[in-house]
Amino acid sequence: MHYRRFGRTNLAMPVFSCGGMRYQQSWSDIPWDQVPKDGQANLEATIHRSLEVGINHIETARGYGSSEMQLGPVLQRLPREKMIIQTKVMPKATAREFRETFETSMKYLGLEHVELLSLHGINNQELLDFTLRPGGCLEVCRELQRDGRVRSVGFSTHATPDLISAAIRTDEFDYVNLHWYFVNDLNRTCVAEAAQRDMGVFIISPNDKGGKLYLGLPKMRSLCAPLTPMQFNDLYCLARPEIHTLSLGAAKPSDFDEHVAGLAHYETAAATVAPIERRLQDELHRVHGHDWMQRWWTGLPEYFNVPGEVNIVEILRLWTYAQPLELDEWARFRYNMLGNADHWFPGEHVAKLDRTRIATALTKSPFAARILGILDEAHARYHDAPVKRLSQT
Repeated sequence: MHYRRFGRTNLAMPVFSCGGMRYQQSWSDIPWDQVPKDGQANLEATIHRSLEVGINHIETARGYGSSEMQLGPVLQRLPREKMIIQTKVMPKATAREFRETFETSMKYLGLEHVELLSLHGINNQELLDFTLRPGGCLEVCRELQRDGRVRSVGFSTHATPDLISAAIRTDEFDYVNLHWYFVNDLNRTCVAEAAQRDMGVFIISPNDKGGKLYLGLPKMRSLCAPLTPMQFNDLYCLARPEIHTLSLGAAKPSDFDEHVAGLAHYETAAATVAPIERRLQDELHRVHGHDWMQRWWTGLPEYFNVPGEVNIVEILRLWTYAQPLELDEWARFRYNMLGNADHWFPGEHVAKLDRTRIATALTKSPFAARILGILDEAHARYHDAPVKRLSQT
């Protein structure tokens, strides 16, 4: 395992983190008698395997159902001083509710303190306001820091880049959990701003949200050889020193193995991924043309400025990467979350588009004349049954 200084937290962070949203029994709080023995044994084996390979950052959240509860007994039997524990609590309308939710997390985890506490899902202005306003959630975090119960405070986000940048520029946070990987470069300026402020940068779900790269994907496997698609994406991110750790949402002990094997190329990450990235980019440019690939996002309005709140940016991103790289299952899943995932994946799909007013929203795009046709193509290609987030199932 390799480690990087996690920004101004000064923690020695493993380049992979053990994410806690896939090995738990339930997406809601349940009593212990509803946790099968084999399910708990699998969770414990996953945590032990994580530590065996040097991944000592264990990350969970109050919103991950029984994850914290099931982790608690495992953590009691492990050397606390060797682990970095992170949990996440959503911003609440009142400081009291936020503190009570944090206390629930700590009770389940059985811990006196956590190294990292995230404001979970600062995805819109209201949630940022809940966090920053006088007497709000951040003031609770500062009290918890003074009491020694929280070491560093950060935030996780699925927001648009403008809101992420606004949160970063407050200088109130030590680190950020956000999306950035090969099929999503939209947050590149946010990563740069976080690095300028010496913040830790934690990448959310590079394997699932980053293309469902654990699937068969014959075309991607061919283009990424001799690496696997997941190993390429890992090294693509880690070739940049401002990226500190990538979340691996392990469901079983063996889920770490492919990623750890890819670290054989860690010292030469940039050189190793360069020819693979060229092949991928060549294919994207061949299918879509150079002009589109160089500036498809230019002048696009965010969903809240589009009639019907259609998330044009996300739809065009899915279409841009999925078709050339044969990532249709990923695109279909993400597309059908639109309109069904609240602020975690905001906006609507093309069926909600107000066609009489769309032209006014696209006046700054160099591809305005093409976009409606692309949106219709994406809808025809990817629309299926509505999809819920894991936490909603």
